[in-house]
Amino acid sequence: MLITNEQLKSLILKNGLIDEIGFSKIEEEAKNAGYTISETLVEKDIISDENLGILISDFLKYPFIILAKITISPDVFNIIPERMARRKKVIPFAKDATGVKLAMTDPSNKELIQMISKKIGLPATTYLATEQDISNALKIYREDLQDTFDQLIKSSEIPMSKIVDLLINYASQDKASDVHIEPQEKDSLVRFRIDGILHDVLSLPKSLHDQIITRIKILSRLRTDEHLSPQDGKMRVALEDEEIDIRVSILPVTEGEKAVLRLLSSKFRKFSLVDLGMNEKDLKKVTTAYGKSYGMILSTGPTGSGKTTSIYAIVKLLNTREKNITTIEDPAEYRIKGVNQINVNTKTNLTFANGLRSILRQDPNIIFVGEIRDSETAGIAVNASLTGHLVLSTLHTNDAATALPRLIDMNVEPFLVASTVNVIIAQRLVRKICEICRSTRTITKEDLLRNLPSEIINNYIGEKTTITIYQGNGCKICNATGYLGRIGVFEVLEVTKNIRDLITKRNDADVILQKAIEEGMTTMLDDGLEKVLKGLTTIEEVLRVTKIQNK
Repeated sequence: MLITNEQLKSLILKNGLIDEIGFSKIEEEAKNAGYTISETLVEKDIISDENLGILISDFLKYPFIILAKITISPDVFNIIPERMARRKKVIPFAKDATGVKLAMTDPSNKELIQMISKKIGLPATTYLATEQDISNALKIYREDLQDTFDQLIKSSEIPMSKIVDLLINYASQDKASDVHIEPQEKDSLVRFRIDGILHDVLSLPKSLHDQIITRIKILSRLRTDEHLSPQDGKMRVALEDEEIDIRVSILPVTEGEKAVLRLLSSKFRKFSLVDLGMNEKDLKKVTTAYGKSYGMILSTGPTGSGKTTSIYAIVKLLNTREKNITTIEDPAEYRIKGVNQINVNTKTNLTFANGLRSILRQDPNIIFVGEIRDSETAGIAVNASLTGHLVLSTLHTNDAATALPRLIDMNVEPFLVASTVNVIIAQRLVRKICEICRSTRTITKEDLLRNLPSEIINNYIGEKTTITIYQGNGCKICNATGYLGRIGVFEVLEVTKNIRDLITKRNDADVILQKAIEEGMTTMLDDGLEKVLKGLTTIEEVLRVTKIQNK
């Protein structure tokens, strides 16, 4: 780091961005999440990435450059090989007879500057640029995946290992969660799932498809001679800035074998509940719930809604040396140091229920059950939470209130559900508006009434006839989608005395939901609309994931 944390603190306080107490909170959050203080300041909107760069450059007396606001000639950009530029975080952005100008995250690196000057035979002038700005520039000016691939297959011997590495590298740079390699009738299609949406990124000759699948099988230690049965495996790939775990699924389809690679980046392990988008009021409810040494915390939502990530964020906060934490998952997605993680294995009859029974004989304080799928697992989990264990788990329900009748449907007595469940977190993931191309637009109340109930609109805009919201126009950074990254929309149902009474009387989910709203619960729709007004996401995204209809 160019400046120490103490110097950064002095700069932030001197400019009146936050006070001493506020900075202490930032330090604590950064430590818990595994981020730097600089990253946390930007994440919390205390200061923009650009303004933080300007503050540091003024303090260190280095000139500052914003690469997003200039156009770089390809000839200049390619003075330094992309691999080196990415590793050393340096980009040449201008060149003339007097020398070359370099944007760097560390302009004090004299050894690197001398090496570049010697290579090009010209003196180098250094400028400070932020790490995010350099990452964005590398993404804009990198070679197109299809062009890179076309060059690779021109060689006499096509390097399969390079092709697979190329796909994983590009997927990681694009922050894709999954890579789909699908055999078609005449070719093979590669698609990346970015922010929950699949994008076509590459078309391959059909003749190469089987060779790529074989290479993936070898890396995942799967049978290369098996083509008619599904296979599941995993591999670890070393990228420039991290080692990435990849879960592999091979499935025979009509045109051949389809592979799906789930990328489990260590960067996502750092997420805290605040990073995921939980507001202060809901966070307080969850903090109270996991502060107890007994009871259940349930996370609900469909597949891909971030349930497991939320539970992992809680597990990380609870993970101290004086506690024994054991999990049973199908499978364990991320390795958490200090936590005993068990994978479900149906071949050895290690199911959620059997695993949970064994865990209870291991003197646990906290238990995480990957998913409550059946009556047996539900019964054991509830009994565990009654006997002084804190149990965390997930359920597939549409909202928080529905989770309570669901447990009763699994033959758990209503009085047991009422006395064990502390809190239920329902969530969805919405795409965040790209900050690079974000702009405002005005919509009328009539436009809103087409999609939202009038009482909700009145709560938010009152008597106003128009409202200003944000949208992304689309740029190279966000692949012309207008969105970059995702954030959660939540509803947190705290099981209060009134809610317990409704559960024991077997009231349905609608009655429980209404009572929770009366007691101040923020629904997912309300939380989503608050994020729309803050400029974090769009109304279209909130409606897409909450599926609210104006009746």
